[in-house]
Amino acid sequence: MSKFIKPGNYKSALPIYETQTAIGIIKRLFEDNLSKTLNLKRVSAPLFVEPQSGLNDDLNGIERAVEFEIKETGTNAVIVHSLAKWKRMALYNYGFPAGEGLYTDMNAIRRDEEMDNLHSIYVDQWDWEKVIDKASRNETLLKTTVTAIVNSICDTAEKINELYPALTVNLSRNVKFITSQQLEDMYPEMSCKERENAYVKEHRTVFIMQIGDVLKSGVKHDGRAPDYDDWTLNGDIMFWNDILECAFEISSMGIRVDEESLNSQLKKADCDKRRGYPFHKMLLEGKLPLTMGGGIGQSRLCMLLLKKAHIGEVQVSIWDEETMANSKAAGITLL
Repeated sequence: MSKFIKPGNYKSALPIYETQTAIGIIKRLFEDNLSKTLNLKRVSAPLFVEPQSGLNDDLNGIERAVEFEIKETGTNAVIVHSLAKWKRMALYNYGFPAGEGLYTDMNAIRRDEEMDNLHSIYVDQWDWEKVIDKASRNETLLKTTVTAIVNSICDTAEKINELYPALTVNLSRNVKFITSQQLEDMYPEMSCKERENAYVKEHRTVFIMQIGDVLKSGVKHDGRAPDYDDWTLNGDIMFWNDILECAFEISSMGIRVDEESLNSQLKKADCDKRRGYPFHKMLLEGKLPLTMGGGIGQSRLCMLLLKKAHIGEVQVSIWDEETMANSKAAGITLL
């Protein structure tokens, strides 16, 4: 079992019945806000892909995908970890122009995921991707988009608070931008997670940029696959969670690799064998559009806005016996 956070004197602000209604409202409100703000159209998405396509998100490169055989074809498929690469291919196949994008409900199984207050082997998020032009492929666009997403989250929070007065969540629209290297320079004696907690506690809403490459200390702030985000133009949106008293990641996102950054990152990650996959070949040949995108956790957002202490209060998953016992002792009802 991963670390369990026991909040002091915890009691859910809403009972289970009202919680289910509120989850539906949050998802509809935020989805509408996000699509309008970023000019996105909803599309259907796969639950599984062919392993040889190279389209599955490899996360940190060590997580095992759930694989199964298809009876009729005699071939195998893998459950997605996320749709980071599939979305870019979809934009190409569907002919999306610059300035427009797509979003989808992504459901995944991450069998090797941690199982704590914030993590589950079941993952649900809004995966989104948008076509951009070369002139816009910069930090200014990244920051503008982050601010727009944060405002959509805060707008949703305010509407939910109108409907449920007990759900007052202290979110800040003022985003502080900082790089992972600046964090290390600021807190050299702390671990990466300790740095996040220290900085986010002070600033409430933070976007930590440039994640994936090695820091001056010789370690990475966090792992990122080398073939979707450009490690110089990506980051995580984090809010301070008053219930759990920790930095709370709501989204991982970024401007995606172009030919140059993909070539460099594949070498750094010792993943040159991926160059032979259809997706990577098209990207290296400049056939795929330039894009930016990310994932926004649906259960994470519901946790935050409904003031829940455990992700199992807003989604159904499987938990170990110790987690279930600790949750019961803390007054946390797992679905």
